[in-house]
Amino acid sequence: MKIAPSILSADYVNLQKDIEIVDKAGAEYLHIDVMDGQFVPAISYGPGWLKAIRPITNMTLDVHLMVQNPERFVEQFAENGADIIGVHVESTPHIHRALQLIKNAGAKAEVVINPGTPVEAIKPLLYMVDQVLVMTVNPGFGGQKFLPEALKKIKQLDQLKQTEGYDFDIEVDGGVKNNTIVDCQKAGATVAVAGSYVFDGVDPAAKVKALKDATK
Repeated sequence: MKIAPSILSADYVNLQKDIEIVDKAGAEYLHIDVMDGQFVPAISYGPGWLKAIRPITNMTLDVHLMVQNPERFVEQFAENGADIIGVHVESTPHIHRALQLIKNAGAKAEVVINPGTPVEAIKPLLYMVDQVLVMTVNPGFGGQKFLPEALKKIKQLDQLKQTEGYDFDIEVDGGVKNNTIVDCQKAGATVAVAGSYVFDGVDPAAKVKALKDATK
Protein backbone atom coordinates (compact mmCIF):
# COMPACT_ATOMS: atom_id res chain seq x y z
CA MET A 1 0.00 0.00 0.00
CA LYS A 2 1.39 3.38 -1.03
CA ILE A 3 0.95 6.21 1.49
CA ALA A 4 -0.02 9.70 0.30
CA PRO A 5 0.07 12.35 3.03
CA SER A 6 -2.25 15.24 2.20
CA ILE A 7 -0.72 18.66 2.71
CA LEU A 8 -4.20 20.08 3.26
CA SER A 9 -3.60 19.30 6.95
CA ALA A 10 0.07 20.31 7.02
CA ASP A 11 1.55 23.46 8.57
CA TYR A 12 1.38 26.01 5.74
CA VAL A 13 4.01 28.24 7.35
CA ASN A 14 6.45 25.32 7.60
CA LEU A 15 5.26 23.36 4.58
CA GLN A 16 8.71 22.42 3.29
CA LYS A 17 9.64 21.00 6.69
CA ASP A 18 6.48 18.87 6.84
CA ILE A 19 7.01 17.62 3.29
CA GLU A 20 10.60 16.64 4.04
CA ILE A 21 9.52 14.77 7.19
CA VAL A 22 7.00 12.54 5.40
CA ASP A 23 9.37 12.08 2.46
CA LYS A 24 12.12 10.77 4.76
CA ALA A 25 9.56 8.61 6.57
CA GLY A 26 8.93 6.67 3.36
CA ALA A 27 5.71 8.14 1.97
CA GLU A 28 5.54 7.45 -1.76
CA TYR A 29 3.02 10.12 -2.81
CA LEU A 30 2.29 13.69 -1.78
CA HIS A 31 -1.41 14.49 -2.14
CA ILE A 32 -2.26 18.04 -3.13
CA ASP A 33 -5.92 19.06 -2.83
CA VAL A 34 -6.86 21.88 -5.20
CA MET A 35 -10.19 23.49 -4.29
CA ASP A 36 -11.92 26.37 -6.04
CA GLY A 37 -14.71 27.41 -3.64
CA GLN A 38 -17.31 26.31 -6.21
CA PHE A 39 -17.19 22.55 -6.69
CA VAL A 40 -16.43 22.37 -2.95
CA PRO A 41 -16.88 25.17 -0.39
CA ALA A 42 -13.21 25.61 0.51
CA ILE A 43 -10.36 27.25 -1.42
CA SER A 44 -6.80 25.90 -1.42
CA TYR A 45 -3.65 25.55 -3.51
CA GLY A 46 -3.11 26.78 -7.05
CA PRO A 47 -0.50 25.92 -9.68
CA GLY A 48 2.06 28.23 -8.05
CA TRP A 49 2.11 26.08 -4.92
CA LEU A 50 2.82 23.01 -7.02
CA LYS A 51 5.64 24.76 -8.85
CA ALA A 52 7.23 25.66 -5.50
CA ILE A 53 6.84 22.13 -4.12
CA ARG A 54 8.23 20.23 -7.11
CA PRO A 55 11.95 21.05 -6.53
CA ILE A 56 11.91 20.02 -2.85
CA THR A 57 10.77 16.40 -3.18
CA ASN A 58 11.00 13.37 -5.44
CA MET A 59 7.72 11.97 -4.17
CA THR A 60 4.98 11.42 -6.71
CA LEU A 61 2.91 14.61 -6.78
CA ASP A 62 -0.70 13.46 -6.72
CA VAL A 63 -2.87 16.47 -7.63
CA HIS A 64 -6.58 16.18 -6.80
CA LEU A 65 -8.61 18.82 -8.66
CA MET A 66 -11.77 19.53 -6.69
CA VAL A 67 -12.74 22.27 -9.12
CA GLN A 68 -15.54 22.99 -11.55
CA ASN A 69 -14.57 22.25 -15.17
CA PRO A 70 -11.08 21.00 -14.31
CA GLU A 71 -10.05 20.76 -17.95
CA ARG A 72 -9.31 24.50 -17.73
CA PHE A 73 -6.36 23.85 -15.41
CA VAL A 74 -4.93 20.49 -16.47
CA GLU A 75 -2.11 21.74 -18.68
CA GLN A 76 -0.88 24.29 -16.14
CA PHE A 77 -0.69 21.75 -13.33
CA ALA A 78 1.06 19.27 -15.60
CA GLU A 79 3.60 21.89 -16.63
CA ASN A 80 4.25 22.75 -12.99
CA GLY A 81 5.18 19.21 -12.03
CA ALA A 82 2.09 17.08 -11.40
CA ASP A 83 2.74 13.36 -11.85
CA ILE A 84 -0.90 12.35 -11.39
CA ILE A 85 -3.92 14.59 -11.97
CA GLY A 86 -7.32 13.55 -10.65
CA VAL A 87 -10.63 14.94 -11.88
CA HIS A 88 -14.10 14.32 -10.49
CA VAL A 89 -16.63 12.71 -12.79
CA GLU A 90 -19.20 15.04 -11.20
CA SER A 91 -17.24 18.21 -12.00
CA THR A 92 -17.52 18.37 -15.79
CA PRO A 93 -19.82 17.23 -18.61
CA HIS A 94 -16.65 16.48 -20.58
CA ILE A 95 -14.91 13.97 -18.31
CA HIS A 96 -13.51 11.96 -21.23
CA ARG A 97 -11.95 15.09 -22.70
CA ALA A 98 -10.51 16.06 -19.30
CA LEU A 99 -8.83 12.67 -18.94
CA GLN A 100 -7.49 12.85 -22.48
CA LEU A 101 -6.01 16.27 -21.75
CA ILE A 102 -4.22 14.86 -18.71
CA LYS A 103 -2.70 12.02 -20.74
CA ASN A 104 -1.75 14.37 -23.57
CA ALA A 105 -0.02 16.66 -21.07
CA GLY A 106 2.22 13.80 -19.96
CA ALA A 107 0.68 13.08 -16.55
CA LYS A 108 -1.12 10.00 -15.28
CA ALA A 109 -4.91 10.31 -15.39
CA GLU A 110 -7.15 9.69 -12.39
CA VAL A 111 -10.93 9.75 -12.20
CA VAL A 112 -12.54 10.55 -8.84
CA ILE A 113 -15.98 9.64 -7.47
CA ASN A 114 -17.82 11.20 -4.55
CA PRO A 115 -19.58 9.10 -1.89
CA GLY A 116 -22.93 9.54 -3.65
CA THR A 117 -21.63 8.46 -7.07
CA PRO A 118 -21.77 4.77 -8.06
CA VAL A 119 -18.96 2.90 -9.77
CA GLU A 120 -21.26 2.44 -12.77
CA ALA A 121 -20.80 6.15 -13.56
CA ILE A 122 -17.13 5.62 -14.44
CA LYS A 123 -17.19 2.15 -16.00
CA PRO A 124 -16.84 3.54 -19.56
CA LEU A 125 -13.68 5.40 -18.47
CA LEU A 126 -11.78 2.68 -16.65
CA TYR A 127 -9.85 1.52 -19.71
CA MET A 128 -8.12 4.91 -19.99
CA VAL A 129 -7.21 5.76 -16.37
CA ASP A 130 -4.10 5.05 -14.33
CA GLN A 131 -5.83 5.54 -10.99
CA VAL A 132 -9.34 5.71 -9.51
CA LEU A 133 -9.90 7.74 -6.36
CA VAL A 134 -12.79 6.67 -4.16
CA MET A 135 -13.75 9.47 -1.79
CA THR A 136 -14.35 7.95 1.63
CA VAL A 137 -15.71 11.26 2.97
CA ASN A 138 -17.54 14.11 1.28
CA PRO A 139 -14.87 16.28 -0.38
CA GLY A 140 -13.86 19.73 0.76
CA PHE A 141 -12.75 19.45 4.38
CA GLY A 142 -10.23 17.43 6.35
CA GLY A 143 -10.85 15.60 9.60
CA GLN A 144 -14.08 13.84 8.62
CA LYS A 145 -15.10 10.36 9.68
CA PHE A 146 -14.49 7.46 7.28
CA LEU A 147 -17.62 6.27 5.42
CA PRO A 148 -17.55 2.44 5.53
CA GLU A 149 -20.03 2.09 2.66
CA ALA A 150 -17.18 3.14 0.36
CA LEU A 151 -15.62 -0.30 0.89
CA LYS A 152 -18.22 -1.81 -1.44
CA LYS A 153 -17.04 0.48 -4.25
CA ILE A 154 -13.42 -0.47 -3.66
CA LYS A 155 -14.33 -4.16 -3.85
CA GLN A 156 -16.33 -3.55 -7.01
CA LEU A 157 -13.42 -1.75 -8.67
CA ASP A 158 -11.00 -4.48 -7.61
CA GLN A 159 -13.30 -7.08 -9.15
CA LEU A 160 -13.45 -5.09 -12.41
CA LYS A 161 -9.66 -4.99 -12.48
CA GLN A 162 -9.56 -8.77 -12.28
CA THR A 163 -12.35 -9.53 -14.75
CA GLU A 164 -11.44 -6.88 -17.35
CA GLY A 165 -7.66 -6.97 -16.99
CA TYR A 166 -7.27 -3.36 -15.90
CA ASP A 167 -4.20 -2.28 -13.95
CA PHE A 168 -5.22 1.07 -12.43
CA ASP A 169 -4.43 1.88 -8.81
CA ILE A 170 -7.33 2.31 -6.39
CA GLU A 171 -6.84 5.27 -4.07
CA VAL A 172 -8.90 6.17 -1.01
CA ASP A 173 -9.19 9.62 0.53
CA GLY A 174 -10.92 10.63 3.74
CA GLY A 175 -10.87 9.43 7.33
CA VAL A 176 -7.87 7.18 6.71
CA LYS A 177 -6.18 6.05 9.92
CA ASN A 178 -4.16 3.02 10.99
CA ASN A 179 -7.36 1.00 11.47
CA THR A 180 -9.49 2.11 8.49
CA ILE A 181 -6.55 1.67 6.11
CA VAL A 182 -6.55 -2.07 6.83
CA ASP A 183 -10.17 -2.43 5.70
CA CYS A 184 -9.40 -0.44 2.56
CA GLN A 185 -6.41 -2.61 1.70
CA LYS A 186 -8.44 -5.80 2.22
CA ALA A 187 -11.09 -4.43 -0.15
CA GLY A 188 -8.49 -3.81 -2.85
CA ALA A 189 -7.16 -0.27 -2.33
CA THR A 190 -3.51 0.26 -3.30
CA VAL A 191 -2.97 3.93 -2.35
CA ALA A 192 -4.17 5.72 0.80
CA VAL A 193 -4.42 9.48 1.34
CA ALA A 194 -4.07 10.59 4.95
CA GLY A 195 -4.14 14.21 6.05
CA SER A 196 -5.27 15.02 9.57
CA TYR A 197 -4.07 11.64 10.86
CA VAL A 198 -0.51 12.28 9.64
CA PHE A 199 -0.22 16.02 10.19
CA ASP A 200 -1.65 16.19 13.70
CA GLY A 201 1.17 18.37 15.02
CA VAL A 202 2.76 15.54 17.00
CA ASP A 203 4.92 13.23 14.88
CA PRO A 204 4.11 12.94 11.15
CA ALA A 205 6.93 10.44 10.58
CA ALA A 206 5.54 8.10 13.22
CA LYS A 207 2.09 8.31 11.66
CA VAL A 208 3.43 7.41 8.23
CA LYS A 209 5.22 4.45 9.80
CA ALA A 210 2.02 3.37 11.58
CA LEU A 211 0.12 3.36 8.30
CA LYS A 212 2.85 1.39 6.55
CA ASP A 213 3.11 -1.08 9.42
CA ALA A 214 -0.66 -1.62 9.42
CA THR A 215 -0.60 -2.64 5.76
CA LYS A 216 2.45 -4.91 5.70
